[in-house]
Amino acid sequence: MTHTDAGAELDPVHPVPVPPARARGLTAAGVAERVARGEVNDVPVRSSRSLGEIVRANVFTRFNAIIGVLWLIMLFVAPVQDSLFGYVILANTGIGVFQEWRAKKTLDSLAVIGEAKPTVRRDGAAVEVSTSGIVLGDLIEIGPGDKVVVDGECVEADGLEIDESLLTGEADPVVKRPGDAVMSGSFVVAGGGAFEATKVGREAYAAQLAEEASRFTLVHSELRTGISTILKYVTWMMIPTAIGLVISQLVVKQHGFKDSIARTVGGIVPMVPEGLVLLTSVAFAIGVIRLGRKQCLVQELPAIEGLARVDTVCLDKTGTLTEGGMDVTELRPLGGADETYVRKVLGALGESDPRPNASLQAIITAYPDSGEWRCVESLPFSSARKYSGASFSEGNGESSTWLLGAPDVLLGADDPALEETGRLNEQGLRVLLLARVSGELDDPGVVREASATALVVLEQRLRPDAAETLAYFAEQDVHAKVISGDNAVSVGAVAGKLGLSGQVVDARQLPSDQGEMAKSLDEGTVFGRVTPQQKRDMVGALQSRGHTVAMTGDGVNDVLALKDADIGVSMGSGSEATRAVAQIVLLNNSFATLPSVVAEGRRVIGNITRVATLFLVKTVYSVLLAVLVVCWRVEYPFLPRHLTLLSTLTIGIPAFFLALAPNKERAKPHFVRRVMRYSIPGGVIAGAATFVTYLIARHEYTGKGSLAAETSAATLTLFLISMWVLAIIARPYTWWRITLVASMGAAFVVVLVVPWLQHFFALKLVGVTMPWIAVGIAGVAGVALELAWRLVDRRGAA
Repeated sequence: MTHTDAGAELDPVHPVPVPPARARGLTAAGVAERVARGEVNDVPVRSSRSLGEIVRANVFTRFNAIIGVLWLIMLFVAPVQDSLFGYVILANTGIGVFQEWRAKKTLDSLAVIGEAKPTVRRDGAAVEVSTSGIVLGDLIEIGPGDKVVVDGECVEADGLEIDESLLTGEADPVVKRPGDAVMSGSFVVAGGGAFEATKVGREAYAAQLAEEASRFTLVHSELRTGISTILKYVTWMMIPTAIGLVISQLVVKQHGFKDSIARTVGGIVPMVPEGLVLLTSVAFAIGVIRLGRKQCLVQELPAIEGLARVDTVCLDKTGTLTEGGMDVTELRPLGGADETYVRKVLGALGESDPRPNASLQAIITAYPDSGEWRCVESLPFSSARKYSGASFSEGNGESSTWLLGAPDVLLGADDPALEETGRLNEQGLRVLLLARVSGELDDPGVVREASATALVVLEQRLRPDAAETLAYFAEQDVHAKVISGDNAVSVGAVAGKLGLSGQVVDARQLPSDQGEMAKSLDEGTVFGRVTPQQKRDMVGALQSRGHTVAMTGDGVNDVLALKDADIGVSMGSGSEATRAVAQIVLLNNSFATLPSVVAEGRRVIGNITRVATLFLVKTVYSVLLAVLVVCWRVEYPFLPRHLTLLSTLTIGIPAFFLALAPNKERAKPHFVRRVMRYSIPGGVIAGAATFVTYLIARHEYTGKGSLAAETSAATLTLFLISMWVLAIIARPYTWWRITLVASMGAAFVVVLVVPWLQHFFALKLVGVTMPWIAVGIAGVAGVALELAWRLVDRRGAA
């Protein structure tokens, strides 16, 4: 709030007496001098990892190290075709690096587009500069929704209230006066002012916040954590199995050293699900690129995964369902008030606020200020109070004090003006009350003396894409909750126009107990008169019932709820504070982009779950085969080239396409458990059937070249079962999925019939009986696989 007197020299924008030199800000020479001394806010806000970090993260992994050592060994002891797995790893890693680098470029370009530009005063003029353009001593102007980007000292204050909850945890806004410290990372909730930068660059706390908030990372992701857990277990299984295999092949069987080494490596390599981590990174990176093309900035990568799990989306009405602008459609004087006089009051109120919100901007457009009145005291709008106000000297010796805000807040429950307000709200119109008061503006009880003077009727502009987006959420079984600070009846009418039906609740009647509030939230759809703290409480209440909650918003009153929600979504035109805490920013301000983000998340998570099963079935059967070989004391049936061929045709190529396919299924929790309950029975069936074929072939074939014939028969069985697994994973079938599966089968047939490929991969089916036995065993295994997975499905559904 601001008090002025007639003798003070006033700044035209911020009506607070300030020293003239300090009020003008730095000069151009002063800025240049500070830049030369390095006193600049030069902290790079990175939206992604550097290229070096990307390369290191994709190349220097535990499994790449294992595979790399085995690859080097094979280059010395075996033909080049047994070293193919190493080249596959190189290709996969290269693809991972390239895709993440593309994602980095997309994020970097979007971050520049979405970067807020603070307003600084230099040479007495207000100019916008980039955050990195601020220097020590700059005078930075701030208003509602602006984030404080560097530490400083308040120089001007016009009812300035700053929320420091993200720093201190205290929800109540702090009133700032000249001389008070201003902390970076906080944001303005009401009023305006200016502060002088006292700490910039890495000294300012905001630098740490901004860098951490926009870092390209996969941490805190259930998917990533689940894959890491799986890989940890795989490592522990690999070590004793590999040792047993080495002893079995080198000591017990006493075959040639090179052949034993080749078969030992052939048993170890397929245990490593090396492509799973890379494919996950690629899928997320491509998701970022796809969303970037739709002007959607993903500030935290797990947000893609999080949105796939969302079952409740909380929508702020203003800026989300409605466009930011409004129009005054009617002015209704009350109690015989003179309309001409009321217009003057409204014009003066508009002029009194240097940073008007959408409602006041509509009033300014409809009723321009005549310039006859002088503001002597002002109270900026606060979403917690639900009103603003000002005191005026009217130029004729008279003075008056006015409030403008929510009728149901300013008037008693029995006031007749509320009936008219209710009828207008039922039509989806927004109504503000102009009331005259005689008390002090900063007295919370001033509303008790309010005398209704006029109703200002505003019409909100509905977003043309809002109805379609709400319909999408309904189809996808995502519950939409409209949460607004406006009148509940008015918000309900707007929601009704967009096809969203359900119970309308006045949030002032909501219970404070979290459990009871959660029950009310489950039953209701539209909530009005919600305070900023209530928005936060409502998000927490929904989460307490096991809901995964996304929150959209663009106003400063949405920041706390956005921060606490599982996924915060901000409009690009929203306040800087909302963009700073949101994981996803819709730079084109289009609510219609949200379904694309949800769909992208579901595509990534659903498909990674699918392909993870492919990779882990291979890991399970590889470990089982190695154990069976050690126990039976026989040669390992495969060379590395055989399993490279099988992995490429039944896992590598299909997984890449399946990971990028459309998928609308909502992501489910317990990733590891769901993947392993399919992978373990699938891998056991595949491994057991393959080993049975191998043992029968050992009795069928004798003499020179028998091991090659045995290997070919076992490879045929394993390929057919792996194709059956792929065929199940590829369901439901579409033309391209059928084509994909058929193409992989055709490629294997080509290898079996083309002589030089037979020689290259050491695959040649001998005789007629054994190949048909291999096919028969694969068929039985396929039926067992179908039955086992259906049993798993039934148990999972129960």
